[in-house]
Amino acid sequence: MLFRRTLRTSAAALALLLPFAAACGTEAQAESSSSVTLRVGATGWKAEEAILKYAGLDDTPYKVKWSQFQGGDQQLQAIRAGALDLASSSEIPPVFAAADGSPNFKVVAVQRGATLNQEVVVPKGSKVTDIAGLKGKKVGYVQNTTAHYFLYELLKRAGLKWSDVDAKPLLPNDGLAALNGGSIDAFASYGTSIITAHQQGATTVGSGRDILSGNFLWSARDSVLESPGQKAAAADLIARITKAYAYVRDGRQDGFAQVTADATHQPLAQAKKDLVDAQAQRPTQARTVGADTIASQQKVADVFTELGALKEHLDVKSFWSSALNADLRKAL
Repeated sequence: MLFRRTLRTSAAALALLLPFAAACGTEAQAESSSSVTLRVGATGWKAEEAILKYAGLDDTPYKVKWSQFQGGDQQLQAIRAGALDLASSSEIPPVFAAADGSPNFKVVAVQRGATLNQEVVVPKGSKVTDIAGLKGKKVGYVQNTTAHYFLYELLKRAGLKWSDVDAKPLLPNDGLAALNGGSIDAFASYGTSIITAHQQGATTVGSGRDILSGNFLWSARDSVLESPGQKAAAADLIARITKAYAYVRDGRQDGFAQVTADATHQPLAQAKKDLVDAQAQRPTQARTVGADTIASQQKVADVFTELGALKEHLDVKSFWSSALNADLRKAL
């Protein structure tokens, strides 16, 4: 690919690698770039891995091992278990992963992103047309995720309490099966599960689009922040993803929409519409940790305390870190 060959010799590419080279060369000379590996999580499908490859930015001087999960909550569980180094999620999963008071990770960066395809859907033929109509119904939701949060908020706005519905925690794939099988009346979920639900005739009765902040968090294991090589690699990778999305937005939506359609088994027209709409609502781009991003998650944590899902108040700033800020600014 011409873009890939050009990138390797460009000043932009050299600048992108400077933080990584500096960290590996000065602070950890024994830790060469080829010896560094990042185990990174992805939700739904490996969109980040795919967009890096599409943009020619996957030729990292460190190794990246991507693993696919059904939700950010599972990624944080993997972080806690030592199976991942870097997890991507909404604001919610780190709250529950840290609730026991001894998290082994820190939130190190924020990726601003779209909040589309975050919906409560009902199956084809349902007589329910709005959230108020869910009273007394069986409603599936993906626990400890955005779906849990926006379902609670939507119920509250409709004048309902959580106890007014028969809430059933389900994973995305299980929720789809339950919705189609008739064992639940509605399902609150996100991403590819919502896309698939619509393909199967589901309709939307509520959306988290304007409820969610659009802050998606990168969480790193403490061991990553203790390793100069891994720390610089994490900043570099997060910056590359931002640059890859900018590359796609620069008139290349058709090409990446085809990649998306092939991976998610949806019509090309729908994949392109979702991509264009998402980038129009909120372009995907990373930013460093700040007081406002911490405050945004604190608001979310307080809602879960109100809901009773958290047993006591959680001070979220205890598991945030600005340790990646300097490297990330340089890489961006």
